[in-house]
This record gives sequence, structure tokens and C-alpha cells, in this order.
Amino acid sequence: MTPAIAATRSKALHVSLWVVQALLGLLFVGTAFWKLLTPLPQLAAMIPWAGQMPLSFLQATAVVDLCGGLGIVLPSLTRIKPGLTVLAALGCAALQLSAIVFHVSRGEAANTPFNVLLVALSLFVFWGRRYRAPLTAR
Repeated sequence: MTPAIAATRSKALHVSLWVVQALLGLLFVGTAFWKLLTPLPQLAAMIPWAGQMPLSFLQATAVVDLCGGLGIVLPSLTRIKPGLTVLAALGCAALQLSAIVFHVSRGEAANTPFNVLLVALSLFVFWGRRYRAPLTAR
């Protein structure tokens, strides 16, 4: 492979990682605020499990969403401990795997394809930031 092709591929990977990190960050942070700020009856009408689980469970998932969304973007963006992005990506994948198990256990397997996509995107960020395009700290 020529150096020009290698540089183009590296740049494409770098850009792809940033796009996926930004989308995951927005999604997880947005979901967190949505869960925390939407009145429970309205939320339960959209996602039935929210009204069937303790409020503390819903709030805990929102806090984990918030931490994952911030963690997948901020360490890389600020270059302060960018390795935390790798851990946040693993955490987001684990959260989504847990959501898949949760939904399947409730007979809601039809609700899991988006979770599967989020697992794949989170693992892409993990792989990219850990092995192919790690960022250096300031």
C-alpha cells in the first residue's frame, strides 16, 4: 500500500470515529435527559417498561446513559485522559447488551435491533480508539 493510500484510509477512519462518537454522545446524553425530564406517565406511554419498573431503575439507566454519552466524547475532545473514551465505549456496549437481555427476557425481542446497532457502533469506537487511531493526551 502506498503512503498516500494509507494516509487517506487513516484520515477516513479518524473522521468516521469522530462522527460515530458524536452521534453516540448525542444519543446517549439525549436519552438520559429524555428519561430524566419526561413525566413518567408520558414516558410509560412510549416505553412501557418505564412504568413497570421502579423509578430508581429508570433514573439509574439515565445516569449510566449520561455518563456513557459524555465519556465517549469528552476525553477524546479535550485530550484529557483520552483512554477513558475506550472504557466508555465498552461501557456503552455493555449497557446495550444488558438492554438486549432485559428486552428479550420480557418477550420484547422485536425492540432490540437498535440496541444491536448501538453495540456495534460502540465496539467500533472501542476498536478504533484502542487499536487503530488512538488519541494522545495533551
